[in-house]
Amino acid sequence: MATYKEVNGTAVQNYAGTYPGAVEGELWYNSTATTFQFQYGATAGVWSTGNNLNTGRFAVAGAGIKTAALAFGGYAPSIPGYAAQTESYNGTNWTEVNDLNTARSELRGAGTQTAALGFGGNPGSSPYTTGITESYNGTNWTEVNDLNTARRFLTGFGASNTSALAVGGNPGPTLTELYNGTNWTEVNDLNTGRERLFGTGIVTSGLAIGGEDPGGTTAVTESWNGTNWTEVNDLNTGRAFAGASGNTNTSALVFGGDVNPKAQTESWNGTNWSEQNDLNTGRTQIGGTGASNASALAFGGQPVTNLTEEWNTGVVVGAWSTGGNLNTAREQLSGAGTQTAGLAFGGGTPGLTAVTESYNGTSWTEVNDLNTARKQLAGAGTNTAALAFGGSVPAVSALTETWNGTNWTEVNDLNTARSGLAGAGTNTAALGFGGFDTGRTTETETWNGTNWTEVNNLNSARNHLAGVGTNTAALAFGGLNPALSPIRTALTELWNGTNWTEVGDLNVGRYGIAGAGISTAALAFAGDPEVSRTGQTELWNGTSWSNQNNMNTTLFYLAGAGISTAALAFGGSPAPGLSAATEEWSDPGTITKTITTS
Repeated sequence: MATYKEVNGTAVQNYAGTYPGAVEGELWYNSTATTFQFQYGATAGVWSTGNNLNTGRFAVAGAGIKTAALAFGGYAPSIPGYAAQTESYNGTNWTEVNDLNTARSELRGAGTQTAALGFGGNPGSSPYTTGITESYNGTNWTEVNDLNTARRFLTGFGASNTSALAVGGNPGPTLTELYNGTNWTEVNDLNTGRERLFGTGIVTSGLAIGGEDPGGTTAVTESWNGTNWTEVNDLNTGRAFAGASGNTNTSALVFGGDVNPKAQTESWNGTNWSEQNDLNTGRTQIGGTGASNASALAFGGQPVTNLTEEWNTGVVVGAWSTGGNLNTAREQLSGAGTQTAGLAFGGGTPGLTAVTESYNGTSWTEVNDLNTARKQLAGAGTNTAALAFGGSVPAVSALTETWNGTNWTEVNDLNTARSGLAGAGTNTAALGFGGFDTGRTTETETWNGTNWTEVNNLNSARNHLAGVGTNTAALAFGGLNPALSPIRTALTELWNGTNWTEVGDLNVGRYGIAGAGISTAALAFAGDPEVSRTGQTELWNGTSWSNQNNMNTTLFYLAGAGISTAALAFGGSPAPGLSAATEEWSDPGTITKTITTS
């Protein structure tokens, strides 16, 4: 019989320890710890990649929110030099609109996409500071009254082009000026003078954050109440040149910054700063805008880039943990099964191997080999009923083998021999697609347990892609094709049993990628993007990909098995060498939180 503890006249279940059957939203009293505990969804904020700016630049200013933003000015080596370019973001794409009247970097912005203010900065000529202020009406920029003190490396914020605050900078590191739609007026100074700082808010409620004071980089945070600045709790990591989002002094997000570009992201709840998931690409002198700590846009920055990233909260975030190693380290292998009952077969050691291993959730055991050693093959099915097809022997192969839990048996070949293909489905109803025959191919074939039949092709030819799902509902993503731009593709295609349709791209294009899951809930992990191998992990929700916590090891040419909430990653190539490592993905679902009461 359940026991209860009374709290202000309400009966709360009393349990000796953490309640194992707790569901999201449930409250109980932990009599062992003498605390109340609450079960909440394991959600977090993550950065996802948006479409690029048209002009890469740093020291750029911004205004607006995540879905309706403005980026203007900055320094653009492609021009080359100080930029007047203005771009408008609609939540999907950047569009060039009318330029500033005065090109400059290191300026600041305030307002909205259709009512913005740009002020201060460096015009590129002596004395390398300006007080020029321009007002944007959604179509054109118009010069209005200047700041009282010309300066660069300042910060600023505000609700519109008629209500803004300009704070700190060089010269005048303590100065605060208020704009009323006509004139700038000096108001109460910062407590700690600094330049290269960043800020968020409106003229009655804002924050001035970080920057550089005479002692160097600072973590100081000050809160503005419309009249005075008050020092509040510092950032966890002092920095300058960061981006920021927020429209009050109680909710803000800061990201990137510093001399050595950071990816670090911190969230402000009105009292404290807390560490969040990093930007995908660290950078300094970054542009940023947004409404709060729950919705932000990061764009441009140095090293010079046109990258755009969007901050989204409420995303369920899992994590990778270390599992038991394969007995044979290898790359370009294939896999099938689940997190607790996986199968690994074939691969390069660097020579060709036929070794097959079975995973029991803890360790791998060698079982009977493939009949033909090969790498760059595809797989489908479970650890007791799997299919292996295609690959390199070292010539491209059409060989198909079926696994019955004990032995591999050769069955009818693919119609088209190829390597670097992907697969989905079971040992009796599978799909094979993409790969390389005499060139990269779009070819798709379906397996009925006896024969392969050619069906409608992928839209984009590629090899070293990944696939998940069934023979009637599959997902194909990533891959390599020098004819595409970029050649390491982010393309994702959905199979409905008849045709492939292009859907939302991966946030990071890459080849040698692995996956797990089904067509509506998939996990994509690792691979080789443009720069180096990665542990990048992304979750597919049936519509779009969201960034998740990365693998512990950066790899490509690995294999995967399982579902989107419980996946297995094994083998592959770090840089350099071969890996026997196994990692297990877990979606926490819910987390237990201890709460304080009086």
